[in-house]
Amino acid sequence: MLYASTPAADKRAAFRERLSSGELLQFPGAFNPLSARLIEHKGFDGVYISGAVLAADLGLPDIGLTTLSEVAGRGRQIARMTELPAIIDADTGFGEPMNVARTVQELEDAGLAGLHIEDQINPKRCGHLDGKQVVDVDTATKRIRAAVDARRDPNLLIMARTDIRAAEGLDAALDRAKALVDAGADAIFPEAMRTLDEFAAMRAAVDVPLLANMTEFGKSELFSVDELRDVGMNLVIWPVSMLRIAMGATGRALDEISEKGHLRDKLGEMQHRADLYELLDYEAYNHFDTSVFNFQIER
Repeated sequence: MLYASTPAADKRAAFRERLSSGELLQFPGAFNPLSARLIEHKGFDGVYISGAVLAADLGLPDIGLTTLSEVAGRGRQIARMTELPAIIDADTGFGEPMNVARTVQELEDAGLAGLHIEDQINPKRCGHLDGKQVVDVDTATKRIRAAVDARRDPNLLIMARTDIRAAEGLDAALDRAKALVDAGADAIFPEAMRTLDEFAAMRAAVDVPLLANMTEFGKSELFSVDELRDVGMNLVIWPVSMLRIAMGATGRALDEISEKGHLRDKLGEMQHRADLYELLDYEAYNHFDTSVFNFQIER
């Protein structure tokens, strides 16, 4: 009832233990707290919170317009609603190294299990758009050192994302990843990798966990979980997929209303009221205070 019962520190410790096992963990992207709970109910390993989704939720493009308070607030709402660990996109850390340090502590306090800081310039761009620019290696590593120094829970995962592959090529990405690991990054997120061979090259270059981003309509092929496992990936995210599917379905439902004036033919595509109530655990609220919640779920 209400929020998750597992303390954030316990989620982080359990997440670190599983990550160190070498298995491939699957983190679909949640676009709100309810979708995070559904991800948990479907048996996934964790929840990913995308900066692009947070921006889109506000009706904004993913170009660095969201603020730390907006990201931390939404991250807290999502993380507290699930027993799963949640990783959040912290963009470039919302400023220079001191800002990065504050970002880490705000997100730690929000209950996140991990976050990633990228090496783009400010303001950043979506990782799969052309025209990205990255900072020099000194600036990138300072961000990661600041993040690592700022965390208070050693189990908070500090991941470094590098966008240099699209700007300067694979060799530059391998060199940047090594530098970020030397700066203290617990894991590496190599953005916009194009082939399995590139992921394999990154796996050979560093000995920390690696994240694969399976976002649609971008520069990476959409590899399967088995394919990514075979080249040694440790985390896979589908950052915007659930939002895209939900918005696609919403668009089709609105078209149906415009064309037919009703949604009677769409009932089979909807989440049933009973399933929603089960997901929300209405029965627990009913037992807690029958004077406030007193009903039966009907199918």
